[in-house]
Amino acid sequence: MSMNPFELTDRVVAYAGKVVLGKERQIRLALACLLAQGHLLIEDQPGVGKTTLAHVLARALGLAFHRIQFTSDLLPADILGVSVYDRESASFKFHPGPIFAQLVLADEINRATPKTQSALLEAMEERQVTAEGETRPLPSPFFVIATQNPVQQIGTFPLPESQLDRFLMCVELGYPDRQAERALLQGEDRRGMIEELAPCLSAEELKALQEAARRVNVADALLDYLQALIGHTRQSPRLQAGLSPRAGLALLHSAQAWALMEGRALVLPEDVQAILPAVAGHRLRPAARYGDLPRAEMVAELLQVPIP
Repeated sequence: MSMNPFELTDRVVAYAGKVVLGKERQIRLALACLLAQGHLLIEDQPGVGKTTLAHVLARALGLAFHRIQFTSDLLPADILGVSVYDRESASFKFHPGPIFAQLVLADEINRATPKTQSALLEAMEERQVTAEGETRPLPSPFFVIATQNPVQQIGTFPLPESQLDRFLMCVELGYPDRQAERALLQGEDRRGMIEELAPCLSAEELKALQEAARRVNVADALLDYLQALIGHTRQSPRLQAGLSPRAGLALLHSAQAWALMEGRALVLPEDVQAILPAVAGHRLRPAARYGDLPRAEMVAELLQVPIP
């Protein structure tokens, strides 16, 4: 890498911040998610910039990008691809679907039926697709950024827990503050700005950053803290079920990526706390008698767990 990881990641955050105004923390979380080689779920009201954030990240990182608009009549074959009979060769030829891209935007994922949502499961977990009896590898790197509308909106199918667990992080954008919204109203079209931007990171630099994130040192004391957090979720009477081992790895790898972005070679408890709401929030479920317990309160309970 020509620059150190801290400078490279700051460059991407500043680049994305020119288009997605006033959302630096969400941009940093999204980038940390990609550096940890995970998939990202963006959950919020329509029109707050979810799709724009996915577009600008793909552009910044120079990734081959496909967008899939999820609707109630979308079929798994529309995502994975289909075999079509070729007269010349007298055989069936596979035509790959939009899942065969380095960054796939699953727009409004919860508007599709559970059958179609599940078509993403193998791709997200194994980074491969099995269609019509043949397994085909997906491009590398491979990321899914999905956007989701609030579940109370008409025409949505809630994502099952197994699908939610495949997303390393879930972030909310929220409305812009007054200053950012004024700049948005006075500025040029966001989509037009994205088209004019050149990538600010090469594929080699992205891969090097991902490898550097995995090399960030994790002390035994920090693993004690992670296990204390995970153990608390499994024992708390207010929670339905504890965090899975996959969620524990998600916390670890996300904290390593966050520490790298902060310019450190060692993960601190503050790094774990910074990524905890995005990594754990969508995986926690309140116990039956605490059915209306907000996600923020469940995360706040975890943040009270003492650091060993």
